[in-house]
Amino acid sequence: MSTTLRENERPTVGGGPKKVLYTLATVGQIGVGRAAKALTAKNTCKACAYGMGGQRGGMTNELGEFPSVCNKSVQAQSTDIQPAIPHAIFEHPLVELQELTGREMERLGRLNTPLFKAKDSDRLLPVDWDWALKQAGERLRQTDPSRSFFYSSGRSSNEAGFLFQLLARAYGTNNVNNCSYYCHQATSEGLKTTLGTGTSTVELADLKGADLIFVIGANPSSNHPRFIHMLKACRDRGGEVIVINPAKEPGLVRFAVPKSPGSMLSGGTEIASDYLQPRIGEDIALFKGLAKAVVEQGGQDKAFIEAHVSGADAFLTDLKQTTWDEIIARSGVSKADISRVAATYARAKNAVFAWGMGMTHHVHGVANVEMIANLALLRGMAGKRFAGLLPLRGHSNVQGIGTIGVKPVLAEEVLQRLEQTTGLKAPASEGMDTMACLEAADAGNIDAAVIMGGNLFEATPDTAFAERALSKIGLKVFLTTTLNRGHVHGLEGGDTLILPVTARDEEWQPTTQESMFNYVRLSDGGIRRLGNVRPETHILADLASHMLPDSAIDFAAFKQHRKLREAIAATVPGMEELADIDVAKREFHIRNRVLHTPQFGGPEGRAQMQVVPLPPYAAPVSGKHMLKLATVRSEGQFNTIIYEEQDSYRRKAGRRAIMLNAEDMAELGLTEGETVDVCSTTGRMPGARAMRYDLPKGSALAYYPEANVLVSTAVDPRSKTPAFKSVDVWIERQQGA
Repeated sequence: MSTTLRENERPTVGGGPKKVLYTLATVGQIGVGRAAKALTAKNTCKACAYGMGGQRGGMTNELGEFPSVCNKSVQAQSTDIQPAIPHAIFEHPLVELQELTGREMERLGRLNTPLFKAKDSDRLLPVDWDWALKQAGERLRQTDPSRSFFYSSGRSSNEAGFLFQLLARAYGTNNVNNCSYYCHQATSEGLKTTLGTGTSTVELADLKGADLIFVIGANPSSNHPRFIHMLKACRDRGGEVIVINPAKEPGLVRFAVPKSPGSMLSGGTEIASDYLQPRIGEDIALFKGLAKAVVEQGGQDKAFIEAHVSGADAFLTDLKQTTWDEIIARSGVSKADISRVAATYARAKNAVFAWGMGMTHHVHGVANVEMIANLALLRGMAGKRFAGLLPLRGHSNVQGIGTIGVKPVLAEEVLQRLEQTTGLKAPASEGMDTMACLEAADAGNIDAAVIMGGNLFEATPDTAFAERALSKIGLKVFLTTTLNRGHVHGLEGGDTLILPVTARDEEWQPTTQESMFNYVRLSDGGIRRLGNVRPETHILADLASHMLPDSAIDFAAFKQHRKLREAIAATVPGMEELADIDVAKREFHIRNRVLHTPQFGGPEGRAQMQVVPLPPYAAPVSGKHMLKLATVRSEGQFNTIIYEEQDSYRRKAGRRAIMLNAEDMAELGLTEGETVDVCSTTGRMPGARAMRYDLPKGSALAYYPEANVLVSTAVDPRSKTPAFKSVDVWIERQQGA
């Protein structure tokens, strides 16, 4: 375990009895009967995109494994099963609501009434549905569509997402985007340039045949607990799990799997068979070292490369020109450690590469993903069963939202089909990504925004910028199940409408969702909890009647989800089986995505290795002890939603912890628990509490979204993803310390 632990400190183990008891306590809070109904109904899990539930049952995955449930599922249900927010809450002015923490906002309850805040008002006022929809629709009709944007989280259904982007384009804007621009857009771009696909190349069943699984820049013990079961299973059958992560995360070292009595009784199962800790932002150097060592050991698959890969000569030449001294100096990992892991990879018959936002949250995020794909291609670990590439995506339907068109640019074939199917005349103007929309708002060039789900305020880097940009928008229309800090910050400069929507299992008609494995599930909906919430599809169709009263598109007909699914099936290649899924009850993998044969998307069906340069060094701030910061999520957190104030997997770190290498703390003269300010050229996070953590020297961790105040708005020029995990910071001791 961590070399920075004191001798009398017991190592933390992921999972285990505490997590079981926490889950039971959460179930007790929401009521056993209501929790059981929610968890066993035929609805897809609302948490991460690993996916479970649907027509096999709420706690069953696509392989028929039961029980497939984790504390993230229960936490998500606990939010939706809450009673309505008391109207007395809305008597408080915004300044008081703004004092609430994310966790306190989460526990206010469910939103059960439309709310309106006028530009010159200091509070949110309950209003009736007819007034709210008419107000929103007429204001949007009076707005120049080019001065608007539409943003969706990954919570919504395929049906709602399709209608959302259709409405935006019929209105006249391609400023249609989703939360993937802040998470895995770099994955989509990096996989397209190498494999010619933008999503996972494996299905869930492939993990059962892998003898090596890489977990890179991800902490699934906290964020994708169901994936830990697959890692344990790999180890149980004699396979290897190699973790590449700057932080030595306890849940990836040992994890007590609740489903396994042996794992629980033994105090946890060893997950990682090997663990490499590169410096934050220096993964490319490490990947080059692994590739270089594989080649030096004769481990590359020459026959596969010759038959199926282009660009190998340039890639191998670049490896030769990159010296070991440079690799070691940049990565901070020794040649011996790199060579050992390379030898393990060279022996593997079936390897899966899984990664998270530790790879994508950099200004070179696309390049990180390209190097992972290069490593896979080097040994023929793509285009066959039990091997391939697996981006660990966050929200439950974030991949589906992109599949059905919630993005600025659609393929020409899709646009043509949209016109044929719906009568849409799409605007010709180029659409903006998420950050570009907010930068336009900050420049005074956005008059209206429609925001479906999520917490755009706290998901955006540079908190001061985010609040300022949102405040400058003349009208914001939110569709949401609960209130979060994004509904009370950034409202000062315009009018705001907040519309309450049904949760997934409360939908009036069945909906569909897509997992990170390209698997589409059907959710029945049908549970009734609140009396004044409406499905997103109904709200959007009613908005359309006010925004576009003369539209040739019959938006009212799209209140019927079957009509929406028929339109998606006719429009989006690979989604044809969606048309009758509510009748056939047959869930499916999207065609041509899972790659079990080496047929890639490049010219002549070949993959393409990419030459990836080492990223340039950032110039240090003069006279400062500079650190490289990564923002991270806690065990008691899902995206921007905060369920618990302390992180049980990181020695109960609080939300304002700054986790540091022990040597850095000694050089800075810091003691455990000391209160400091963390600073960057963007902002300052005061009142942070210093704590030791097993990190490479010069690296630091702090929690998202609290540390967003330190993160600049710089983005990867290729994916437009902000660098939440390559932030140059320094520590300032508080006066008198």
